[in-house]
Amino acid sequence: MSNLNLELNGVSYAYEEGAKRLQILKDADLVVKQGELVALVAPSGAGKSTLLHLGGLLERPQEGEVTICGKATSSLSDRERTRMRRSTVGFVYQFHHLLPEFTAVENVAIPQMIAGKSSRDAQRHAQSLLEALGVGPRGSHRPSELSGGEQQRVAIARAAANSPNLILADEPTGNLDPDTSNLVFDALLVLIKEHKSSALIATHDHDLARRADRIVTLKNGKISKMEL
Repeated sequence: MSNLNLELNGVSYAYEEGAKRLQILKDADLVVKQGELVALVAPSGAGKSTLLHLGGLLERPQEGEVTICGKATSSLSDRERTRMRRSTVGFVYQFHHLLPEFTAVENVAIPQMIAGKSSRDAQRHAQSLLEALGVGPRGSHRPSELSGGEQQRVAIARAAANSPNLILADEPTGNLDPDTSNLVFDALLVLIKEHKSSALIATHDHDLARRADRIVTLKNGKISKMEL
């Protein structure tokens, strides 16, 4: 297996707005290695979310290739892309998107059960993930009974539930205070290093970005190295 969990080669993507064409990415290249956390820092509207959607196989590039764990994806069918996304990619968003009627443990267990794990094994693994992220005692609580930081840590546990090779996070600390942001970022770091996965995290928080292995930005449709 390749030690490059995510590769973008010559990727282009544009939106049509009436008679206008908005070029988001143009011949963009990016590599995220196994065990590496890359921070994506760019202004609003620069295309951070689009880049994450392309990397997570939620969108197809109009040109270029997205390769995950050594496998090119451009020729995959929608069903094959969905299967790959479920088995190799975990998503964390700014809002936790937890299912309100289920407990924290159940929210983390559900993607495992979809992947074929028994309910008992899924819940046992879910509880161990919550323990690792410091919210084990909150496992029986529903999202409305959790703080914002606790909700995000449950969301991270859910993203990691099926041991993905790649975690994509879109402003995962955007709604949190600085102290809680650090706790959530710490949780991401623990999962990435322990599971030998990798992560691409879009963030406006320069202090958190500096803790990444590398910082990149988007400018004129290109991905380039950034120094803060």
